[in-house]
Amino acid sequence: MTRPDVAILMGTYEGPEFFGRQLESIIAQTVTGWKLWISDDSSSTVMRDALCDYAGALSGRVQCDAGPKGGFVANFLHLACRADIDARYFAFADQDDIWDADKLERALAWLETVPESVPALYCGRVRLVDRDGRELGLSPLFARPPAFRNALVQSIAGGNTMVFNAAARRLLMKAGADVNVAVHDWWIYLVVSGCGGVVRYDACPSLSYRQHEGNVIGGNFTWGAMASRMLRALGGGQQKWHDGNLRALARLSDSLTPDSRACLAAFEGGRGRWLVPRVAGFLRAGVYRQTWRGSLSLFALALLGRL
Repeated sequence: MTRPDVAILMGTYEGPEFFGRQLESIIAQTVTGWKLWISDDSSSTVMRDALCDYAGALSGRVQCDAGPKGGFVANFLHLACRADIDARYFAFADQDDIWDADKLERALAWLETVPESVPALYCGRVRLVDRDGRELGLSPLFARPPAFRNALVQSIAGGNTMVFNAAARRLLMKAGADVNVAVHDWWIYLVVSGCGGVVRYDACPSLSYRQHEGNVIGGNFTWGAMASRMLRALGGGQQKWHDGNLRALARLSDSLTPDSRACLAAFEGGRGRWLVPRVAGFLRAGVYRQTWRGSLSLFALALLGRL
């Protein structure tokens, strides 16, 4: 396989406990033209050796290398920006999920309707399961349209659901793997929506997202998790995330659409100013979150100067 249809990009870290089941679900995909690249950020070679043992029967279809040791965001972006990885489409993957057999097929069915020159991102909901695979429910359903005005203030889907085309990948490479962004999935949503691309949010889950004590980022959908996020935002945590995202977007300023640049200018123009111009900039930007509660909390943060 010199150029697979799909390059599956998996960042791993310690503990191969759930990897076998994930690999089985990848092997079972109805789309067979894939190759799996693994970037292992573990502190020792134990995980990498275990991964090689699991993948030994798939000679030529799995490649495992040492990661950049800069955290999970850097690990995934390192994979996404590797010049030696080439494919028509790219899919992020976590080490402990379980993919439905038609996960890639459903994503490609939509992506193939988009012209190759247009950046395109497919993402969606997940089915939450516990460490033993028992279902816990679904991630929230988002009904408002994916757009840059939403992406500036919210990430709508996990990286483990994301499949994107080569045009979107070229934008990631242009910005570089060293961008200091909050999360890799939020970053690609910002990039594609801001640079004239299209985003498809699928309301029907295509994978089981395992919740366990080893998650770097869990489902994050409980009341406790939401309260924790609000406290972090009030403490300035969200400001730091926006700072990093906005600095990274500056690298793509010439690729942003005129509408995205206008929205970004209004959003940035109000940050750090006193109440009236701060709120005015927020309103001019027209940013929104997917739920009315989220939008209300967003406005409260704007009033308090925490955006």
